[in-house]
Amino acid sequence: MAGKIAALASNLDKLYEFDREPVRAEKLQSFAKFAGMFAGEHVAATEFVIGAFFVLHGVTARDLFLGLLLGNLLAVLSWTFICAPIAVRTRLTLYWDLRRIVGPGLMVVYNIANAILYCILAGAMIAVSATAIGLAFGIKSPALSDVLPASLGWVLITAALGAAFTALAVLGFEKLSTFAEVCAPWIFVVFVAGALAVLPKLGVRPDFKNFWEIATARIWNGLPTPGQDKFGFMHILFFAWFCNLAMHIGLSDMAVFRFAKKWTAGLATAFGVYPGHMLAWIASGIMVAAVGRDMNPGRMAYEALGLAGVAGLMLAGWTTANPTLYRAGLALQSITPGWPRWKVTVAAGTVTTVVSCFPVVFVRLLDYVAIYGLVLMPVGAVVFAEHWILPKFGLEPFRAERKGQAVNARALAVWTGTLAVCAFLPVHLFYRWLPGYGIALLSYVLLSAVTQRKTQGA
Repeated sequence: MAGKIAALASNLDKLYEFDREPVRAEKLQSFAKFAGMFAGEHVAATEFVIGAFFVLHGVTARDLFLGLLLGNLLAVLSWTFICAPIAVRTRLTLYWDLRRIVGPGLMVVYNIANAILYCILAGAMIAVSATAIGLAFGIKSPALSDVLPASLGWVLITAALGAAFTALAVLGFEKLSTFAEVCAPWIFVVFVAGALAVLPKLGVRPDFKNFWEIATARIWNGLPTPGQDKFGFMHILFFAWFCNLAMHIGLSDMAVFRFAKKWTAGLATAFGVYPGHMLAWIASGIMVAAVGRDMNPGRMAYEALGLAGVAGLMLAGWTTANPTLYRAGLALQSITPGWPRWKVTVAAGTVTTVVSCFPVVFVRLLDYVAIYGLVLMPVGAVVFAEHWILPKFGLEPFRAERKGQAVNARALAVWTGTLAVCAFLPVHLFYRWLPGYGIALLSYVLLSAVTQRKTQGA
């Protein structure tokens, strides 16, 4: 047995993912690989929660459709023009590129924070999938007010799913994209078929001529569920734009796009967000309306499509938790030089599995997504400034690396200062990241200019 375990560990050690060096040319991936991966990642289990919450928050049909159309376009453009060009230019993960920008000391702090936030997000995906499995075994799903696990059965289900999800994340980028390519079409069919199956229950006729009438009266009718704030067009637009803020504006998806042949691979995200963050959100809104606004993803999927819906929901969680765990593993790998990536990913998966036992991670998903992107956003602004803005003004980039600084004090001041300002901005949580990004960019460039002039003057 010991020999077999040693052999397995040796094989896993060979799953090298260019953790600390640029990706080699022969390992670059086609546009289709990225389209398949993003389709699998963004047609996800959490879409059952997000789209349903829009109904509970009383958004109107017009505000929903227009907000999703424009917000997702802004997200695709953010990936394409902000994240992908830097990734292709450096061929590095954000987590390793940060070392020469903010210094190894601050890099450690950021990567730990990043990994923890990713583990929580992946835990939410596992928890959503668990509602489907729990339904099949007669285990009650958590209520909107639940924080702690309600039963031993719930803990066992989330633990089993966490182990399965982590196992695939260990295999690396190529296996993740292949798995997503296989699963994505099926998952998308589950969302669309589930919505179509319950439309007659809501009163929509077979010819669909009264769809808009039913949609505005019984689904997105502008009436929030008691205890929920009312959402409008701007809430939807900003949520669709920032729900992956850490990945595009925050640059975490450098880990993915470093394998791209060209920066235009960023456009492949459209194959994920429009099926996932538009059509799937619309479909889940229809399904939650059909079950009387009961926020239970497992029940929504089961009542629409039976066991096929349960299987689709589980796979939707799997294809999204996998790349999230992969990113968490890469973040931790950059600060654990003695560990191979697979060991770090297993550690991240263990933390994620524990987190998934607590239902609060998905019943408060909208707020968590906003906070998680906001926390990481200022560092993305610092990296963007270093690569593109400082050279335009004749300022020297990557001074932390050249001067051997453990901590880039300017980056630390911008990160903490921006978050402090955003915490007190008198606007909705969903809107704070945009002025915060402007503050971070401007303040970092100004601090760099002042610092370098003082150095040159001395």
